[in-house]
Amino acid sequence: MKKIIIIIVMVAAPFFAIAQSSLFDKFEDMNDVSSVIVNKEAFKMLSKFKGSGPEVKEYMDLVQNIESFRVFTTENSAIASQMSVTIDSYLKSSKLTELMRIKDKDANVKIYIRQGKDENHVNELLMFVNDMKNKTNQQAVILSLTGSIDLNKISTLVEPHIPNSGKHLKKQ
Repeated sequence: MKKIIIIIVMVAAPFFAIAQSSLFDKFEDMNDVSSVIVNKEAFKMLSKFKGSGPEVKEYMDLVQNIESFRVFTTENSAIASQMSVTIDSYLKSSKLTELMRIKDKDANVKIYIRQGKDENHVNELLMFVNDMKNKTNQQAVILSLTGSIDLNKISTLVEPHIPNSGKHLKKQ
């Protein structure tokens, strides 16, 4: 389960951020929760770094439009349950659309988006990973991304690392 969570966070980290800070930030100060929070100013600073190659330029163009990136991870069953309740509550009050669900023997992964200015942009991406295998030491991850996220740019960057993923992003 830890490997799945780490892989998902590492793959998704450069591409995702969510502005609903007040709702999810309550987990930041809890014991047994690890968090990563990157705000708009950090992405602006990152976009100023010079690099060479078309992939670096695409990446820099992408991150300059990200407003926030938040990841909260726990291995505490009680907090994982709280995270699940918070996600459910947020989904009921928000206008997020389910993008996909993945269920395997170790975990459930749910990904939601809020449509952006056109069919090629997303303003919000929310991912929730919940370990269903181990009820005594349940793990959970919330990944939240906000900004103007161009799906074509993401698909161009992700495709070399995850074959055939780009065509699914471009369809959204």
